[in-house]
Amino acid sequence: MPSYRSTSTSGPNRRLFLQALLGTGAALGLSACASAAANGPALSTSAPLPSAVPSGTALSIASATGAQELQLKLAGLLDHLPFTASAWPNIGAGPDVINAFRAHSLDVANNAGIPPIQAHYQGFDARIVAVALTRKPTYVFATKPHSDIRSAADFRGRKLAFSQGQAQGVVLLRALKKAGLKASDVTLVPLTSNQFLTALQAGQVDIAPLAISQVPAYLSRYGSDGAHTITTDVVDLLNVLWAPSSVLADPGKAAAVAAYIPLWAKGLVWVYENPDTWNQEYYVKTQNITLEQAKGITALTNKPLFPPTWDEALAWEQETADLLAEGGFVKPFKADALFDRRFESIAAGAVAAEYRS
Repeated sequence: MPSYRSTSTSGPNRRLFLQALLGTGAALGLSACASAAANGPALSTSAPLPSAVPSGTALSIASATGAQELQLKLAGLLDHLPFTASAWPNIGAGPDVINAFRAHSLDVANNAGIPPIQAHYQGFDARIVAVALTRKPTYVFATKPHSDIRSAADFRGRKLAFSQGQAQGVVLLRALKKAGLKASDVTLVPLTSNQFLTALQAGQVDIAPLAISQVPAYLSRYGSDGAHTITTDVVDLLNVLWAPSSVLADPGKAAAVAAYIPLWAKGLVWVYENPDTWNQEYYVKTQNITLEQAKGITALTNKPLFPPTWDEALAWEQETADLLAEGGFVKPFKADALFDRRFESIAAGAVAAEYRS
């Protein structure tokens, strides 16, 4: 395991960091709104998926900043759910999703590829049930104000915001590797992504990977003070739906998850095909950014691509797991354990050919 520098004198304690991420799970458990316990005989992972959703089946579906629920509503798909959506909790960050899964307050979530790896490392059993590929970068490296950093090669010796259990963390590790740097060449500052902006503003870190949706507002406020972005071609390939294995062992819930996947895929396509409506209804009305900023975000949005087979996704997930293992962040394992390939063709089968990869 490499030794990297920290802002503390004792260096980062990964065990304590992990415990801090898990700590909020107890609070979620107090308000659990969905049970992952199977009703009746458990569905084997080798058994075919049920073809019908039983009456009374409910799912709690993560809707970070309300986006998932809103896109289905605007696309006219919300009424097509053949099950009850018992809740749409505003949960998005990987560590929070894992906590909610553990607390049985969430049945299915939309994340990048890293949270399922982190859950596996923590000993929590969950599976990927749908995959979309993102071919263009979805994160941009932003500098603190008054920064002289101009390229990823300049990250050497700097303080970098790092979230081990989120996509931003792997994007950072990939960027370092591509620039010929190791984790030991920089100071990784353990934070969660919702702390990145504050850390940049305060000068706690020199660099943080921000979602493209965050960049316009940040530069609007701090660009005149010398804050800027570092553009790379590092992508975060996977956009996945995943669920606890206990949910997929419940025949009714497994059928409901399978029924949700086509609507999820169609919702992403609708957003891509209707940027003007999405800009106004989501970014302007719910995210409090200007229409011009929203247009800048959607101009960078990836065309959703749903692969009929998951071979590329599995290879990418294995490469990501190996990269984390090389850094000492997880133990080596076979990434195929993260995929439930019974669901493999569902998303691609729900969209037009131009959205299949």
